Amino acid sequence: MAEKSKERIAAQNKKAFHDYFIEDSYEAGIELSGTEVKSVRACAVNMKDSYCYVEKGELFCTGIHISAYEKGNVFNKDPLRVRKLLMHKKEIMRLYGLIGKEGYTLVPLKMYFKGPRVKVQVGLCKGKKNYDKRDTEAKKQANRDIERYTKGINR
Repeated sequence: MAEKSKERIAAQNKKAFHDYFIEDSYEAGIELSGTEVKSVRACAVNMKDSYCYVEKGELFCTGIHISAYEKGNVFNKDPLRVRKLLMHKKEIMRLYGLIGKEGYTLVPLKMYFKGPRVKVQVGLCKGKKNYDKRDTEAKKQANRDIERYTKGINR
């Protein structure tokens, strides 16, 4: 019998959904120390302004702020250090070819637990222009108004 994998979200990068069109998303593991994992379990993570890059055939992520574990003392690492993402070499090379295109970048979208492991969802993104952002915001507002209106009718 297949078990449902419980995914507990530790952090989301909401700014990425505002600033980028998400073309595709990939799952990657992340290399963390013990005290960093404890901080992630406590949801002490900020993914705002973070991005990923490929260097020498390896995938790295910078800008993720994982707060220092309060009981970790000397074992704590730098909260903003560059962290290695774990993916297969073929996937990394394919992503490297895709981000070589004009306007594409890799952005971490969310950090979550899949079983005992910490995973990062990395999105292949293309930047939005200001008018795209306004258009998206207008659509969200229209949907909110429709929901509010229909909610009042059903009573």
